[in-house]
Amino acid sequence: MDKPSHLSVIVDLSPTQWALCTQSTNPPGISLQTFLLQLLAFLNAHIACKDENTLAVFGALPGQSVLLYSSTGEVTVRDSEPTDSNTYRPFKTLDATVMNSLAERLQLFEGAAEEAPIGLVGCLTKALCYINRVTSSNTSPSGGGEGPVASVDPRILVLSVSPDQSSTYIPIMNSIFSAQKLKVTIDVCKIFGAENVFLQQAAHLTGGAYVQVEKPDALVQYMMMSFLPPPALRQFISVPTQDRVDFRAACFCHKRIVEIGFVCSVCLSIFCQPVPVCSTCRTKFPIKTLQRLNASRPLAVPSSVPGTPARPPAQRNGTATPATPRLG
Repeated sequence: MDKPSHLSVIVDLSPTQWALCTQSTNPPGISLQTFLLQLLAFLNAHIACKDENTLAVFGALPGQSVLLYSSTGEVTVRDSEPTDSNTYRPFKTLDATVMNSLAERLQLFEGAAEEAPIGLVGCLTKALCYINRVTSSNTSPSGGGEGPVASVDPRILVLSVSPDQSSTYIPIMNSIFSAQKLKVTIDVCKIFGAENVFLQQAAHLTGGAYVQVEKPDALVQYMMMSFLPPPALRQFISVPTQDRVDFRAACFCHKRIVEIGFVCSVCLSIFCQPVPVCSTCRTKFPIKTLQRLNASRPLAVPSSVPGTPARPPAQRNGTATPATPRLG
């Protein structure tokens, strides 16, 4: 419980989604500038909790993922503001580095006609690599003979405003499995938009917290109460939990989120319809198996003329049967 904590923060910086969040009135939104002010207050609180706490901030930009700040000094930005004797130096360094790095990156996307998908997966993999390096260099021998034990408690916090990207299902799941192996907790704070299915699963499978922000103006309170305590302390306090988790997956053939899928018995690839050959491991399936799976698929109700309501089923001996059309 006395171990220092490492926090890797992934910030969703999609210009389109932040513009929609700023203009939203129902539900109420928040501007990017207000969000950054509250985020910096949370980051300063983290490094103030313990002198040995470390921090890394990653930005998920359209088509790329960048490291905005690191406690190890990997990101250095020239600070032109004069020094203030009344300001705590680490706070000022953190604020200036994050804001200047963000300003440089966001200027590159001004006037862009088309926006690429955000680099959330790249940020997750970079955060896991960073955590693996931090924990490997800060290990202590175990007294029980079970090998070295990490002396740093690592976790990842994702601040999201973008919807799900079904094409990123496989790399996100690989990142979740890597986080489980490294014993890294993934917390998710959904600031704007519908609930993110894949990030819900990430928080659930790694023992983290998933919070849907209802009042963005009080974002700093959400982060302080839910994400500031490290995982070792959360068993003593009441942390928000998920009432239900959406475990839907994305098919490997069309990258669509499906409710009912067909799984390859060899490599566990998911398909939205039965296929004769698995596109992942090239396994061939018997024709009888394909016929049986096709017969078990739920049938979609055929629609007649567009705009015409469907005929209700006729009742016969207490059972519903399709209504028989009559001529004349």
